[in-house]
Amino acid sequence: MNHPNPAIVTQAAARRFPRLALLLFCCAYVLPGFLGRDAWKSADMTALGYMAELVHGTSSWFAPTLMGVPAENPALLPYWLGAWAMQLAPPGLALDFAARVPFGLLLALAMVSTWYGTYYLARSPRAQPVAFAFGGEALPTDYARAMADGGLLAFIACLGLAQLSHETTPALAQLGFAALFFYAFGALPYHRTAPAIAATVGLSGMALSGAPTMAALFGLGSAVVHYLDQSPDANSTRKPGTSARESIALLLVTAAIGGLTMALGLWRWKIELPHALWVDWNGFSQLLLWFTWPAWPLALWTTWRWRHQLFSRQVSRHIALPAWWLVVCVVASLTTGSSDRTLLLSLPALAALAAFALPTLKRPVASLIDWFTLLFFSGCGLTIWVVWIAMQTGFPQQPAANVARLAPGFEASFSVVTFAIAVVATLAWAWLVKWRVGRNRAAIWKSLVLPSGGAALCWLLLMTLWMPLLNYAQGYTALVKRTVNQMDKSGCVATLGLGQDQIAAFQFYGQLQLRASQSPPRCPWLLVEPGPNMAVPASVKAEQWALKASIRHPVDADESVLLFHRK
Repeated sequence: MNHPNPAIVTQAAARRFPRLALLLFCCAYVLPGFLGRDAWKSADMTALGYMAELVHGTSSWFAPTLMGVPAENPALLPYWLGAWAMQLAPPGLALDFAARVPFGLLLALAMVSTWYGTYYLARSPRAQPVAFAFGGEALPTDYARAMADGGLLAFIACLGLAQLSHETTPALAQLGFAALFFYAFGALPYHRTAPAIAATVGLSGMALSGAPTMAALFGLGSAVVHYLDQSPDANSTRKPGTSARESIALLLVTAAIGGLTMALGLWRWKIELPHALWVDWNGFSQLLLWFTWPAWPLALWTTWRWRHQLFSRQVSRHIALPAWWLVVCVVASLTTGSSDRTLLLSLPALAALAAFALPTLKRPVASLIDWFTLLFFSGCGLTIWVVWIAMQTGFPQQPAANVARLAPGFEASFSVVTFAIAVVATLAWAWLVKWRVGRNRAAIWKSLVLPSGGAALCWLLLMTLWMPLLNYAQGYTALVKRTVNQMDKSGCVATLGLGQDQIAAFQFYGQLQLRASQSPPRCPWLLVEPGPNMAVPASVKAEQWALKASIRHPVDADESVLLFHRK
């Protein structure tokens, strides 16, 4: 017979992850990707362009524009944070790096909030493990701490987190503030002031970062779950009747934030119902599978093993809240044009759900996760090293030839610092594998050590060994330099058909004064997006403009431009 509470955890299994090791592990995941790189295409570069416009005073702070064009994502706070960081940057500090600093802090905030949110959800009475007849079960605090460690490891292990969480885009700001609200809801039965502040800041930050609808749905669903959660807890500071008052207060805060975003013009409906086509549904299914891997199998297992609490009359907040967030994010991903960035908001809740699978995993399942993770990430790490060696030495020949074909003109460079960091990370992975295959079976979070460690390893190797190649392929500096070398910087440069990311790159990295081709003054230069096969668009008048150069992006032909000089 299935017990309503399937968690059976001994005190020995509730050991916590060593704090110094956990801190170093998080730093090793957060810092790579924010250090030593240019802004990449396309959302990352576009957001940097809007921030630069605010700094230069050529755009309104309450209606950010890039060369007069408003942002596609109606967000304010992310652009403000980046612009303020650029304004406060000390002399000599690269402005694109300065803009990334607050976003690195937002990723750290998401990690801390995920840990504490999972911790307080695990403190819930209905989340506690089964009491043994003669004692020996995990103590509530130790159990919650171990579950929080597992939740944070599951959060880091999600494959879709890596790149999007290291960009200077509204999506990362939404993630940080959503995780903050996730913590607020988890801690509400145990504290009052800090969760109230966190809930207000979290919902406000989400709304001002371009996700007012998601903030409203999160606030509404959380208020309902909080009202229905009447489970007694000796450690809770909540008095009888407090749940109703707190739920009403949460609804009022949500309504007030909704009114604010409407007054600022940030509430825009972007509903696009999915087409009944196999290609669309297959693509979304694949995105859902890899983006949330390996947390989604564990979350499904949690839903099954804790189903008696999920569908019981008495609400279990540790299952109901993450499940609500996950449903909202999946449905929103289906009905919006940015599926991956919407799914990003589900990761804190998904990680918490994955953590509650840990007390119920059987040993064969845990072993399957370990071996699959070991083979997958070891193979990925080996591939990264082999390609890097080929870039440096030309051997093996096939990987070197592939790099030369995909990134023509790229010249590899060697850095002692990045090489040393990559070696240390690889040795740490080897030690972690040795530790896991040993007889360390007690800790409840052990099954998520290799997935999170492997994800961090591969991301760190990419951001060290492959950083010059990725900057060359994903950045705009090579295209901008080739363009600027063909012209002088005197006067303005007209543009025709360029994307927002290209405009931002030429303005930020090229220091060019761009103007729309239809607007005065008459500029001596013209940058045009070419047609197929680098054809000159018909809108360019041959009697006015002479083709100076056809400049191709070294990797992506779709990013190429045509440079004209006025006759």
